[in-house]
Amino acid sequence: MCRFFVPLALALTAFTGSHALAQPQGMGTAAPMAPPPGVLLPLAAPLLPPVAPGSAAVPPLTLAGAIRTALDNNPEIQVARREIEAAQGERIQAGVFPNPTLTAQMEDPRRDSRTNTVLLSQPFELGGQRAARIEASERALDVARVQLEARQVALRASVTAAFFVTLTTQDRVALAQSSLELAARGSLAASNRVRAGKVSPLEETRARVAEAGVRLELVQAQGELQTQRQQLGALLGRPALDQTLDGNALTMPGLPSVQDVEARLPGAPATREAQLQVQRFAALANVERARRIPDITVTAGGQRDQTLGRNQAIVGISIPLPIFDTNRGNIAAAVSRRYQAEDQAAATALQLRSDAATARQRYANALAEVETLQRDILPGALTAFNAATTGFELGKFAFLDVLDAQRTLLLARAQYLRALAEAHRAVTDIDRLLGDPALSSGLSLSNP
Repeated sequence: MCRFFVPLALALTAFTGSHALAQPQGMGTAAPMAPPPGVLLPLAAPLLPPVAPGSAAVPPLTLAGAIRTALDNNPEIQVARREIEAAQGERIQAGVFPNPTLTAQMEDPRRDSRTNTVLLSQPFELGGQRAARIEASERALDVARVQLEARQVALRASVTAAFFVTLTTQDRVALAQSSLELAARGSLAASNRVRAGKVSPLEETRARVAEAGVRLELVQAQGELQTQRQQLGALLGRPALDQTLDGNALTMPGLPSVQDVEARLPGAPATREAQLQVQRFAALANVERARRIPDITVTAGGQRDQTLGRNQAIVGISIPLPIFDTNRGNIAAAVSRRYQAEDQAAATALQLRSDAATARQRYANALAEVETLQRDILPGALTAFNAATTGFELGKFAFLDVLDAQRTLLLARAQYLRALAEAHRAVTDIDRLLGDPALSSGLSLSNP
């Protein structure tokens, strides 16, 4: 009878080898031991997509390389750059002077009695209108530049999040593959025992159901991995991602301290954009105030009177009278928009601080979950699995006990991956909110 227990025991214990979580030194079936602080329990090696026969191997894609590729090729970045070009054109236009006007008149087309007049008129803007326009256009250019930086920061965070989610899903696929191999071996061992008449056919049915569930998990994980690779490729400006990912999703990302967050809040792209919008609307209000003062038009020219046979100089000045239109409505609207921008800036600062605190709390929750899984749940689940395997080999436990222990271990490892993914998302959300100094220094990113 023992010869029927041995294949199943070997198949189940194989999960604790190259495909399982690393077991602490000397654990065996003794009480679970927590890993050293800061050390994460490794999972199975990530699944790498096959290389087409006859094609050269494509170098793996690092996070830094993915970010650079996205910043160079993503269409949204190009859209923001076009907006800067448009704002630069508006800045040029804001500084030009009004064009002069050349007027030619002829009175009485008869040659002996006609009068020819030529006038050159030049408008002059008063009240500092040109300077106010230049100031408003420069603030609009600054807003466009900050919006480009904000899009770069958001794209960097999106690529980072997609990169680590894809890495995590690769680990999930590898986990499902090792679990499927384990379940298939268990089904074979149970089938052999049924044919030998040692156990009920119900045990084989349970093993087959467990194998089908793991197979479904593998299919789902592979589909999700393909979807996430497509999403990451779209962020990089590619129709498809044909590279493997070089990175480790099983390391907890670093989190900026509270003091660091507070120091970065004033320089966050959203904060700077809101403040620049206040300055821009203030400059637009100054433009409308300057328009209360009417422009003057100076005219100079000459007139030739054929009847009198003489030339006459003409000099004139034209000043509109601000009797009905004093631009009061435009001034009131511009001032209200300035106050609105100030209120929006205050609301943006509060929202940023709240969102950053929420992201920090999400990270703290994920960190606590990861530490608990490392210290207690994963070692305990592995110990229970080893004990169930040994007990089944000795005939003390039913196969259902082994399946329960296996399911518990797989669920714990899946929860471990989800907690790590949540920690990465929390950190990338903070970078999305507060910006990243690397973008302001020429994207001097290091290979993670």
